[in-house]
Amino acid sequence: MTAGAGAGRDRKVDEVRRMLEGPHPPVPVDLAGRAVRRGARLLRLRRGVRRTGWWLAGTVFAAFLVWAGVEQPWLPEPAEVTPPLEGW
Repeated sequence: MTAGAGAGRDRKVDEVRRMLEGPHPPVPVDLAGRAVRRGARLLRLRRGVRRTGWWLAGTVFAAFLVWAGVEQPWLPEPAEVTPPLEGW
């Protein structure tokens, strides 16, 4: 390591210490209350998005079950040509 790299690091440490020892900016009195309200609002929003997503997924699943019950895609399609009647 060179002497310049160590000196640069010491200079940065000194600058940070001076900033922490200096006068601190004023903090708004209602900062904690605003943070709590914002957090609660974000939680409500996330909960609503999650519930809407699950509701949408359930609706899509129910629609798929109804479609599958009506269409029955696992059955073969009916023949378009009627076989000849023999033995009557």
